[in-house]
Amino acid sequence: MAYTKDSVWRNRDLFFQGREEIIDFLIEKWQLEKGYRLRKRLFCFSDNKIAVEFEYEFRDEKGQWWRAYGIEHWTFNANGLMQRRDMSANNIPIKEEERMFT
Repeated sequence: MAYTKDSVWRNRDLFFQGREEIIDFLIEKWQLEKGYRLRKRLFCFSDNKIAVEFEYEFRDEKGQWWRAYGIEHWTFNANGLMQRRDMSANNIPIKEEERMFT
């Protein structure tokens, strides 16, 4: 696991803490977002912090495709484990033929 035991996450409007809550969140996310494709680009870094810009695409349970645009920033502890993750993103509905990541 790449996260501290008490890692704090914010994902859009959701706030949670600890590995168990992170695992639960990721399991639910991956069950809802089918065909998930992700691209991240380094935005900046300093000392123990990294920020990335990203886009990802997925389809929901109804078959609608979405593209998310956002930014994440991560803070790491002295052992290199992620101590904090903050993510902001917006979802935009797209047609299947508009997908960038096929």
